[in-house]
Amino acid sequence: MVIIGNTVVSDEVLMSWFKCELSICKGACCVDGDFGAPLDEDECLEINELLPRIKNYLSAESLAIIEEKGPYTFYDEPNTYGTTLMPDGPCVFMVRDESGIALCGFEKAWKDGVINFRKPLSCHLYPIRVTRIPQTGATFLNYDRWHICKPACASGLKNRVPLYQFLKEAIIRGFGAEFFEELEAAAGHLNEKHPQSPPEQEL
Repeated sequence: MVIIGNTVVSDEVLMSWFKCELSICKGACCVDGDFGAPLDEDECLEINELLPRIKNYLSAESLAIIEEKGPYTFYDEPNTYGTTLMPDGPCVFMVRDESGIALCGFEKAWKDGVINFRKPLSCHLYPIRVTRIPQTGATFLNYDRWHICKPACASGLKNRVPLYQFLKEAIIRGFGAEFFEELEAAAGHLNEKHPQSPPEQEL
């Protein structure tokens, strides 16, 4: 593990290969799962404020669920708020493009310049998961391995893209540029001592 300030980063974050292949997985992380994208309190407030501006990007079914259940829900298992799910599993903010790839309604609105909020940080950072311990002030960054991301692992390995580099923009968004620089330096030292995982461990 690497410790930067009060943040503990698992070695897997620094030593794994990863590069999303949406054309293969079709954005399955927006569709599958037992709970919605984790949200902090500020994001909940921001979603409430932005909801009227992104309604045109959402399906009638999504809007009906949001009207009935709200845009986010408290989930007991991860003990956090998260985006509400549709009855068949997808995130209520999930939309599909013309090729059937699942995308985020917030991100589509962001790309169109309608809003400044790209998408929940937990989505932007995935497959890094953030765990915060309020009692100690500690934050933990871990790699959440999921079988649906096998194409991303294979692509990252083939193209030699480290996970933390693929998520550079999201990491800087969440933790700052200085944090990323320290993370990058730590990854360099770690990989000098321990080369990154062989293919069978990545897949």
